[in-house]
Amino acid sequence: MSNEYIILLVLLALSYIGHNMSVFYAIGVILILKVFQLDALMQFVETNGLNYGIILLTIAILIPLATGKITVQMMIHSFTSPVGILALLAGVFAAVAGGSGVSLLKDSPDIVSSLIIGTMIGVFFFKGVAVGPLIAAGMTYMVLSLLKVFH
Repeated sequence: MSNEYIILLVLLALSYIGHNMSVFYAIGVILILKVFQLDALMQFVETNGLNYGIILLTIAILIPLATGKITVQMMIHSFTSPVGILALLAGVFAAVAGGSGVSLLKDSPDIVSSLIIGTMIGVFFFKGVAVGPLIAAGMTYMVLSLLKVFH
């Protein structure tokens, strides 16, 4: 058995044990693609998956606007409340961190396993949600950038 399968199976087991089902399902799909040698599809997903995933996530987040669960009055109120302003700033930070994370992942793909394990720890021990690897990569990038400035 090749190293890729061993790594994926270990991550599959850890994600199952850690109740990180999104990573579990993702690894399951990747294993199926590998077993059936669907290399072209894996290359397509590697190249385009992040963009399509962000589009799908954005659609899910915007559905309450389309269904009327969020009204114009609610939106205006959110921009004038302290929590809404904090959420706005957090959204800016998350977008910048995510963009930096994409750059870091392209430059240092070897950190993916650390990001995945860190996300699993957050989900399992701290009842987090498994949306962290991209933002974690961005935060890592920002810390590394700060260390360069002060070093």
